[in-house]
Amino acid sequence: MGNAFLLFKILHIFGVVIFLGNIIITGWWKVMADRTGNASVIAFAQRQVTLTDFVFTAGGATLLLAAGISDAAIAHMDIWGTSWLEWGSGLFIASGVIWVTVLIPLQIVQARMARRFAAGGAIPARYWLLGKLWVGFGTLATVLPLFNLYWMVVRPN
Repeated sequence: MGNAFLLFKILHIFGVVIFLGNIIITGWWKVMADRTGNASVIAFAQRQVTLTDFVFTAGGATLLLAAGISDAAIAHMDIWGTSWLEWGSGLFIASGVIWVTVLIPLQIVQARMARRFAAGGAIPARYWLLGKLWVGFGTLATVLPLFNLYWMVVRPN
């Protein structure tokens, strides 16, 4: 396997760090910003949540996916025939589906709303409702990759 395998393994782990780090920290900062009730703080945080998800969550996910598939190919592993790779891939895909179908659309709507109240306008009740949905689905989409971390490290059969 050699150097290429190790290079892709390093890139895969780096992608995991960027991906997991961002989804955990972004959730934390958004919740903390929302708790202030300060329209300008919330609007700033909401813009950053959307930006960091596109840059770091998507970037980390792309890197970990590409490097992981490359490593599996180099090692001649069957992704859908090896139980720990199958579970890990399934959890990763499930989390991605939640991000793409629920969280990103919610963030975009909240970011548009935040632009309107950024200058000190009233924060509409719909923003808070969408925020609760974002936290609920965001928690699920964060827990799934944490289970994935278990499968990738322990590799149970």
